[in-house]
Amino acid sequence: MPGKIPATVITGFLGAGKTSIIRHLLGHARGRRVAVIVNEFGDVGIDGEILLGCGIEGCDEGNVLELANGCICCTVADDFIPTMKALLERPTPPEHIIIETSGLAMPKPLVSAFNWPAIRTRVTVDAVVTVVDGPALAGGRFAADPEALARQRAGDEALDHESPIEELFEDQLACADLVVVNKADRIPAATLEALSAQLRAEIRPEVKLVAAAHGAVDPRTLLGLGAGAESDLDTRPAHHDGADDHDHDDFSSFTVELGTFPHPGHLVERLGQVIAQHEILRVKGFAAIAGKEMRLLVQAVGARIQHYYDRDWQAEEPRATHLVVIGERGLDEAAVRVALGA
Repeated sequence: MPGKIPATVITGFLGAGKTSIIRHLLGHARGRRVAVIVNEFGDVGIDGEILLGCGIEGCDEGNVLELANGCICCTVADDFIPTMKALLERPTPPEHIIIETSGLAMPKPLVSAFNWPAIRTRVTVDAVVTVVDGPALAGGRFAADPEALARQRAGDEALDHESPIEELFEDQLACADLVVVNKADRIPAATLEALSAQLRAEIRPEVKLVAAAHGAVDPRTLLGLGAGAESDLDTRPAHHDGADDHDHDDFSSFTVELGTFPHPGHLVERLGQVIAQHEILRVKGFAAIAGKEMRLLVQAVGARIQHYYDRDWQAEEPRATHLVVIGERGLDEAAVRVALGA
């Protein structure tokens, strides 16, 4: 809309590839001033650190902001609106705003927040982008670890909705202006075609659907859709439309500081054992590996543990292992710390 800064909301379950899509987008922004708001869950902004560590020009601390106080759709007044106001009031405001929601967030309440008086004249929702884990959905699941995701559905202390995973997925599709089937390189072409047909039957006719590998989506596809979604809420049905109150369960997270590991396999083996023995939903963070000048990025969802070297350690950074552990309320933090060697 003329005179308004466009904002893109990127939603999808954990592990689908939202952060990878944003990293690719920032790497191909061609000088465009892009600000990113990350709805982090945990004591430390790991997802924000992943973006800041990507080495992309313009992807600096001032352009990546984190909302770490809970599910974004449940902390609109406390976190989201003040953050948006701060961005809009900068001497040089961003030309585009990217918002990465947590996997727990219902997109429609967030889109509705763009009608708040404090921001509605300054910014518009250019598009809601829903990222789908292609291999997981092809296998009859919504994410790579459906059991962990199901336990996580109630989120954190700020979360005021208890939505089954199926309903959250339907809400994400119903609110979308663009659906990205990520990790498409991991499934056969015939399976991808069938999966795309299945998704098209569940989304509005005008919604675009694209396939991607490693989050590589052309910015010209992601940006400039001009959906004005905040003015189009009636066409985006959600399971909680009209609901006033929702129950919630509590989840917990804590940070574990460790030293240097002799090699990545040693860390992966230890993490695997701890995850198998405790009700841990997710682990994410960075590790220091002996003899390596680069830090090791570590992400675990259920029993699936991924790791890779993302960037060199900075001169002022302490070379240590820093992990955020997320689990159900009642997770034995002391036992997990001991098992990890803290």
